[in-house]
Amino acid sequence: MAKVQVRRDGDDGLAVRAAWLHYAAGMTQAEVAQRLGLSSAKAHRLIAWAYQNGVVRVSVSGPVAECVTLETAISERFGLGYCEVVPDLHEDGLPLRALGLAGADFLQREIEALGSGVVGVGHGRTLAAAVASLPRLEAPDVRFVSLMGGLTRNYAANPHDVMYRLAEKTSAAAYVMPIPFFANTVGDRAVLLDQRGVGEVFELAVRSDLMVVGIGTAKPDTQLVSTRMILPEEIEDVRASGGVGELLGHFFDADGQPVETLLTARTISPEVTHLRGRRIVALAGGPNKVEGVRSVLRSGLLTGLVTDERTARALANETTP
Repeated sequence: MAKVQVRRDGDDGLAVRAAWLHYAAGMTQAEVAQRLGLSSAKAHRLIAWAYQNGVVRVSVSGPVAECVTLETAISERFGLGYCEVVPDLHEDGLPLRALGLAGADFLQREIEALGSGVVGVGHGRTLAAAVASLPRLEAPDVRFVSLMGGLTRNYAANPHDVMYRLAEKTSAAAYVMPIPFFANTVGDRAVLLDQRGVGEVFELAVRSDLMVVGIGTAKPDTQLVSTRMILPEEIEDVRASGGVGELLGHFFDADGQPVETLLTARTISPEVTHLRGRRIVALAGGPNKVEGVRSVLRSGLLTGLVTDERTARALANETTP
């Protein structure tokens, strides 16, 4: 069969978007045509062109013009060295499918580029989705380490499961901290970190070559509350203190400044002062996360962000979706 002719630049981005909706979102070609406002014949030609010209592999690759523009705007506004915006898959709520696929692709590239080194791993559903989508690859010289205590009352949300999956898929060593994310008291935090093996893992986490994290919020239904890592009254204290966004248990106000709360001195993760100057990339997005993501971006701690198109538009325009 003859190849489809090379398309104009304007159609290239549309072809990538059509391929993303067809192969990543699982839409039929008729559904793609309806979503993009195209004829069925044109949708078919765009998807065929994307496939024949190497855009479609195991995943969909290639820039969508609108996403590239957003990446540039966000990088310049928040001083990022890396930003990736993935096309919208029109998911309700948290865009786990889109960010899971993009996050897995990012992790694979970074793991292969490191060769040997330490990757610190945070928490959250988006990060878990990325690890779940990660293909098997051999990276025996890479080490993974939890960036925070991982014991929870909700087994399904236990960060240890993410670390286990990483080790299983890469044949790499993975180190966890079998202690709570938040200690009951300041004294308990010191005792926990003084336990044999825990201190060494904590120091390894602080020295990570790359930290891959999620971003939370200070909303009453935030995952930290729903998984019972913290109590409802504790998140209310965070909100009363002006907290908006959360990174590794540290909360920030709308201007990106750290806020002191009842949790601050009890958080078992690298301190904010130890995070500055590190390479930290967040996988985060969704309409309920915009304010939280913007808050953490303004903190200046992040060097990179992988997010979805709707969130990116809100961040670039300083609005909520």
